[in-house]
Amino acid sequence: MPSKHKKVYHKSKKDKTFHIKQLKKWENTIQKQLPVLTKSQAYVLALWSFAMVIIKSCAITSVSFFLAYLSEDDDKLIDTKQNSWRQRLREFCYGSDDKRGHKRKELHVQSCFPYLMKWIIKWWDSDQLTIALDATTLELKFTVLAVCVVYRGCGIPVAWTITKGNEKGEWNTHWLSMLRSLKENIPNNYIVFVMTDSGLYSPKIYKLITKLNWHPLMRTNGSGYFKEGDKYFQPIKSFAKAPGTSWQGRGLAFKSSRIECTLIAHWEECEEDAWFILTDLPPEASNACLYGMRAWIEHSFRVIKSGFWQWDRTKMEDPERASRYWLVISVGTIWVMSVGGEADESIPASTIPDITKDGYHIRIKKRQISVCRLGWIKTLAKFIRHDELPFGRFIPEPVIEVSKSLAIQRSIRKRKLKTYP
Repeated sequence: MPSKHKKVYHKSKKDKTFHIKQLKKWENTIQKQLPVLTKSQAYVLALWSFAMVIIKSCAITSVSFFLAYLSEDDDKLIDTKQNSWRQRLREFCYGSDDKRGHKRKELHVQSCFPYLMKWIIKWWDSDQLTIALDATTLELKFTVLAVCVVYRGCGIPVAWTITKGNEKGEWNTHWLSMLRSLKENIPNNYIVFVMTDSGLYSPKIYKLITKLNWHPLMRTNGSGYFKEGDKYFQPIKSFAKAPGTSWQGRGLAFKSSRIECTLIAHWEECEEDAWFILTDLPPEASNACLYGMRAWIEHSFRVIKSGFWQWDRTKMEDPERASRYWLVISVGTIWVMSVGGEADESIPASTIPDITKDGYHIRIKKRQISVCRLGWIKTLAKFIRHDELPFGRFIPEPVIEVSKSLAIQRSIRKRKLKTYP
C-alpha cells in the first residue's frame, strides 16, 4: 500500500554553494593568468566566460539572464537581477568616460595579448607552435585582424585588432605590432610556424617573422617573379602551370624587395588554383601540405560567429568595445579547447583507422565532433553533475604527422571528386 506521506528532498547547502566555489576557482585562474586585470575586471570576465561556455552563447542578454537565474531563486526578482547583470557586462566593454561613477578604469585589451600567449604556452605540451594570421568581417560593422594559435582543427585568438568594416587603412602596422607583442612570452627554443593567406602577403611581415626567429609560410597570389640560383627571374606562376604539378627550390623572390627564400609551388589535381608559398625553411624540409593547417583559423571564425559563440548577433558598433568583447571569447575558447584537446588525445588509438598512401603509414583521426564541441560537452556535463570543473592542457599533434595526415586526406578527397565514364 503506497505511503500517504510524500518524501521531500531538500537541497543541501553544498548544492547551493558548489557552483560559487567553482566560479571562484575559474576567477582565480583568470587573475593568475591575466595579472593586468583589476579584481573587478577579472570577476566579470570569469562570470561572463563561464556563462558563455555553459549556454554556448556570448550574447549579453542571454548571459545576463543565465547569471540572474544562477544567483536568484525568486522569479519575481529575475528581471531586476538580469538588468543589473546586463549593465555590468555592457560596462565591461565601455571606455572609462562612458562608465557610471568616478575613477572608473578602462580595460586596455592590448595589454592582455602577451599574457594570453603566456597562458597557452604554460599549458602547451610541445616545443612546436603554429600561428595563423587572417582577417574576417562581420557584415559591414567590423573587420577583425586576428592572430590565432591553431590547434587540433581550430584556432585560439591571442591578439586582434578590430576596425570599422568600411574603414580604409594599412593593415601591416597592426600585424607587426601584434606579432611583436607575442614574442616575449614564446620561449626561444620553440619552433614557430606563422601562416598567412594570399591576401595578407607582405615583405615587411615576412622579414619581421624571420627576424623573430620564426618560420613564415606565406601564400602569394602568384604575381611577381622568382629567381632560382644563377638563372633569370621567371613568373612565379610558371613553376606550377597545370594541375598535378609541383616544384620547390631556393632563390630570390620579387625583383624589387629581393627576399631570399624557398618557393613551394604546388597545384593539386581537381583544385582550381595552385599554391605558391614562400618560406625560409630549406627545400628538403618544406611541405605544401603543412600549410593546410592555416585553414583551421577559418574554422575558428565560424566557431566565434554563427557556429558556436554567436558573436554574429552582437548589436555593438564601436570597434573598441567589440575588442573587449573578444577578450571574453578568447578566454572561453582557451578553456574549452584545452579541455577538448585533452579529451581528444585520450581517444584510444584502436579506434583510429590505418591508411597507407604514397609511402606514408599513419593513423588519421577522423573526429566525430570538433575539439571545441567536445570540450564544451565535457565541461557542461561536469557542471550538471556538480563535479569539479575540468581544466585541460594543450597537447598538439606532431607537425610532421599533421602534415602527412593532411596530405592523405587531400588525396582521399581527390579520389572522391573523380568521375568515371
